[in-house]
Amino acid sequence: MGTEASTVLEPLGRDVPHLDHSTVSGSATCALPPRFDAVRSARDFTRETLQRWRLEGEFDTVALVVSELVTNALRHGLPASPAAGAEPASSPVRLDLMRWAARLVCAVRDPSGAPPETADGCTEFVDFTAESGRGLCLVESFSDGWGWHPLTGMMRGKVVWALFRLTPVRPL
Repeated sequence: MGTEASTVLEPLGRDVPHLDHSTVSGSATCALPPRFDAVRSARDFTRETLQRWRLEGEFDTVALVVSELVTNALRHGLPASPAAGAEPASSPVRLDLMRWAARLVCAVRDPSGAPPETADGCTEFVDFTAESGRGLCLVESFSDGWGWHPLTGMMRGKVVWALFRLTPVRPL
């Protein structure tokens, strides 16, 4: 993940229980193109990564959340059309998976600085049969916490993240 990891991780410390950066036991990143078939690529990347980390049992829940976060980034985080004369970014959305012994964080970066919006909060009155407007409610329901922060410095946009508490894996 290179030096970008600190950009994703530093703001997490303000919103979730302390996650010591020196104890990260795994991290993986995937650049995603600005196409909706990138959601499938993100799920495939998540499956492969969780298998490598021996966390296959977490896949269904994590993949649901990853799908929602990537879909939101593609739907709401990309400009409607590139600025005149501007070269479109080949991978404007990025998925980062970071693992600690008992926690997993999924973070999706997009070029928009606009905050994510939930459908009137996530209450029992959310229409889960609707085709849109429930993504962050699903993220809230299936993760142990989520949040977002704007990117600063040379990178523009935001990161939306979800935290999962893991059952520690016993060694073979």
